[in-house]
Amino acid sequence: MPPTTYETVEHIHQGLYEQITAIGGHYILVKEARLPFHGREILYLVGHAAFDTTCCGPGGCAYALVPGVVRSWQSSRTEEGLAVSQVEPVREPDTQNEIRSLLEQLETVQQVVFS
Repeated sequence: MPPTTYETVEHIHQGLYEQITAIGGHYILVKEARLPFHGREILYLVGHAAFDTTCCGPGGCAYALVPGVVRSWQSSRTEEGLAVSQVEPVREPDTQNEIRSLLEQLETVQQVVFS
């Protein structure tokens, strides 16, 4: 049987609590964590967004971003000194739904987005 292959992508770890301005407001990442999941670890981030410069009124939400399954934790650095991990994106819908359910129970978020 041939070895199992998987897609890996680089995840560049950003600083927490640094406000990023966007067209309709701003967002901020407040947490980076690893979630044990079936003998592996899922990397996820929690952020808050505020929509305060839109024409249709103010609002906001809390969200989780899931870069994927950790394959190599902070194994290199960018030229700017930011840590880089290798992750495998979660593409399978049933697995995404299971992770989404876990994160919605664990974190106070309105949506979970997979990279």
